[in-house]
Amino acid sequence: MELLPQFKHKFDMVFADPPYFLSNNGLSIQSGKIVSVNKGKWDKSHGFEYVNDFNRKWLSLVRDKMKDDATIWISGTMHNIFSIGQILTELDFKILNVITWEKSNPPPNFSCRFFTHSTEQIIWARKNDKVPHYFNYELMKQLNGDKQMKDVWKMPAIAPWEKSCGKHPTQKPLSVLTRLILASTKQNDWILDPFTGSSTTGISANLANRRFLGIDLEEDYLNISKNRKLEIQNNKIAELYRQKINGFNNKKELELFLFEEPNYEYKSELKL
Repeated sequence: MELLPQFKHKFDMVFADPPYFLSNNGLSIQSGKIVSVNKGKWDKSHGFEYVNDFNRKWLSLVRDKMKDDATIWISGTMHNIFSIGQILTELDFKILNVITWEKSNPPPNFSCRFFTHSTEQIIWARKNDKVPHYFNYELMKQLNGDKQMKDVWKMPAIAPWEKSCGKHPTQKPLSVLTRLILASTKQNDWILDPFTGSSTTGISANLANRRFLGIDLEEDYLNISKNRKLEIQNNKIAELYRQKINGFNNKKELELFLFEEPNYEYKSELKL
C-alpha cells in the first residue's frame, strides 16, 4: 500500500498470492503430524467487509501499475477467491480463466466429515476488456500432448528442494508459477508480485529469463528471497532447477524453449 504509489513503472504481468484469510485456529495434517492452519496475523479475517475492502485497495493500486495489455494471476481458495472475483469485475478487469490447481499430494482430511481439500484456484484476468493480451497458446498445447490445455492443472505441491534457503508457510511450487509465466509473458518482460513472500514468482521469472519486482512486509521472508536469488546466480544450480520443474515432457524441454524463444527488445527500465 505504501510502496506501489511511488513507482512510475508499468508491468507486463502480475502474480498475486494475497492472504487467504483462513487462519481460524483450525487444524490440518502436515507430514503425518497434526498442525495449526494459522499462518500469521496477516492471514486472520476480520469479517467479509474487511476482506472486500482489503482486496479492493490492493487491486486498485496494482491495476494502476499494469500496462494496458497486461494480465494478472491471483491465487486463492474459497476463503478469498469469491471476493477477488467480485472486486475484479467491479474494477473493470476481464476475467479470462479460473484455473483449478489440483494438488497430486494434498494433506489428508482427518475429521472425515467432508471431502478432502485438494485444490486451489488461480484467476487469470486482463486489465482491459478491449485490449488484447498475450497468450502462448502453442507452448501450452505442446506441454499438453499437442492438445488444447484445459483449466485444470494437476501438479504436486512444493518439493523439499524448493526450500533450500528456508521455509515460507504458503510457498507456491515453481512448477505452477513457471507455467503461468510462460503462458502469459515474453522474454525480458517485467513481472510484479505484491505479496512476494519467499519470491517463488521471482525465481520462476528469472529462471525463465524474465525480470521481476517483489514486495513484502516480512523482512525474514525477504531474506529468504535474497538467498534464493543468489543461489540461482550459480549457472549449474539454475540449470538443475530448470530440469527439476514439473509440467514439461522431459527435463530439457524448458531449457530448449528458452534457448529458441525470440529475444524481444525491451528498453524500459524500472523507475521510481
